[in-house]
Amino acid sequence: MRKNSSVTEFVILGFSNNPDTNLILFVVFLCIYIVTVLGNILIIIVIYVDLTLHTPMYFFLRNLSFLDLCYTSVTLPKMLANLLSENKNISFSSCAVQMFFFLFFGITECFLLASMAYDRYNAICSPLRYTAIMNKRVCIQLTGGSWICGTLVAMGHTTSVFTLPFCGSNVINHFFCDIQPVLKLVCWNTYWIEIQIIVGAAFALMMPLFLSLVSYICIISTILRIRSTEGRRRAFSTCSSHLIVVTLCYGTAFIIYVRPKPSYGMGVDKLFSLFYSVGIALLNPIVYSFRSKEVKDALRKIAMKIFLKESNNFPSVT
Repeated sequence: MRKNSSVTEFVILGFSNNPDTNLILFVVFLCIYIVTVLGNILIIIVIYVDLTLHTPMYFFLRNLSFLDLCYTSVTLPKMLANLLSENKNISFSSCAVQMFFFLFFGITECFLLASMAYDRYNAICSPLRYTAIMNKRVCIQLTGGSWICGTLVAMGHTTSVFTLPFCGSNVINHFFCDIQPVLKLVCWNTYWIEIQIIVGAAFALMMPLFLSLVSYICIISTILRIRSTEGRRRAFSTCSSHLIVVTLCYGTAFIIYVRPKPSYGMGVDKLFSLFYSVGIALLNPIVYSFRSKEVKDALRKIAMKIFLKESNNFPSVT
């Protein structure tokens, strides 16, 4: 059906047409992007440098930070450019590529969070067999499976949307090429396509969410059987950061995608999408660095090494 489309490029409407408002938004989002990039790069470097963090839990966290780094880079740079430019056009193929990678990194992250829940389940419920179960091979297989699932779902959804005919308006009332805003521009009955996408999104979200829920039911049941209060606190602290991230990620994703028609105004939809595409990637390194004693200790050791190295470089005063 692509040959029946008269649209060769789209116009991304964004948030506002007011130059002053756009300048303020540019500064705000640029700061958010810089903090997000630096935060996730810092997590990756700290885990790589500190040998005590070479465990399955932090192997998954390093992958999560890399996904967040890529995920936020799919939408924010183009959005920043649009805020300062009068030309807000994006080509047909670029829009398809943006949608694919947005879905790809998002779905991959959902499955990776399920893998992290499975890791926490084994750490708390089977501590004596943990190192045998969560060996390097299993960690790589779980991570690779997450990336494969993300690729398949993203490819299916993107192909379903961009093989439809676009022959009317080319203005996307959003700040990036998301599924629902793009589908509104199709000059075709999209009812069954929307049902297909909702079912696919529900499956891609429900399956890892179900695995995460089962893992946490077992984890909570095990924690409640621990007699000492300190033991329960320590056990829960090892998975509390992950639980916060899972709640934020799945909760926002369900609000945006698992509903037949937008039940809110477009402005509210944009805010939810903004939090999902930018806010979570910003919060993840903050949540893990502030709530993980191991990460804080590693950051402190690296900072001390840098400080001592810089101190030794100062010339001595005689």
